[in-house]
Amino acid sequence: GDSDAQYNLGLMYYEGEGVPQDYSKAAKWMEKAAIQGDSDAQYNLGLMYTEGEGVPQDHSKAKKWIEKSAIQGDASAQLTLGIMYTEGEGVPQDYSKAAQWVEKSAIQGHANSQAMLGAMYYEGDGVRQDYAQAKQWVEKAASQDNDDAQFRLGWMYFNGEGVRQDYAKARQWYEKSANQGNSDAQFNLGVTYYQGLTVPQDYAKARQWYEKSASQGDSDAQFNLGLMYYEGEGVTQNMAIAKEWFGKSCDNGDQNGCDAYRISNQR
Repeated sequence: GDSDAQYNLGLMYYEGEGVPQDYSKAAKWMEKAAIQGDSDAQYNLGLMYTEGEGVPQDHSKAKKWIEKSAIQGDASAQLTLGIMYTEGEGVPQDYSKAAQWVEKSAIQGHANSQAMLGAMYYEGDGVRQDYAQAKQWVEKAASQDNDDAQFRLGWMYFNGEGVRQDYAKARQWYEKSANQGNSDAQFNLGVTYYQGLTVPQDYAKARQWYEKSASQGDSDAQFNLGLMYYEGEGVTQNMAIAKEWFGKSCDNGDQNGCDAYRISNQR
């Protein structure tokens, strides 16, 4: 009847540690601990109902258990519940409730929650649009190396939203995010080097960052990379490679890529 033992045994079955992986047994032991009020078990059981792991998929039950954990102050559960209200998964879509739960988590220092709350203030989702509040929360998350927050902070400095426009600071934050693999930051960093914003114009570096972003499926990066090969900017002009990147961009829904692919077919 020890809830910690029940939770840990459930976790071992879930991970397949010391026993064959068995989601059904994991759910059974998680539920025993969850019923006794173990917040970690409640949260994990909720996630299992979300994914249908060891139990029938049931968003209503997922919400029930995740909410129990969130009420006890579990920051991850609070964020997950906020996301559920944002997406209308197991609950009616409600951005206001989403913001309330995300804020509870963000106050506890959860980086992903801080980044999401900053984005909500930036967009005005569930809260009054407020760039100052957005900057405050995004900065907190960015200081914890959250790449989405670093990208958004770079974007705010680039556009002068809630801060003085500062291309140098924008580039610094883009670089932090891009080095963690954020494709949006990689694309924007490519634009920075392509246009020579606070750095010497450098087509080679622009191409390097465009390639990193393009390889992750960013259609804008794929299109811009195609243009560089089309024009021979920083690379040897190569119509075949240009056409290949235009095609990838088109396949990802970028009409500019489709138009450029059609034009390159006519040459």
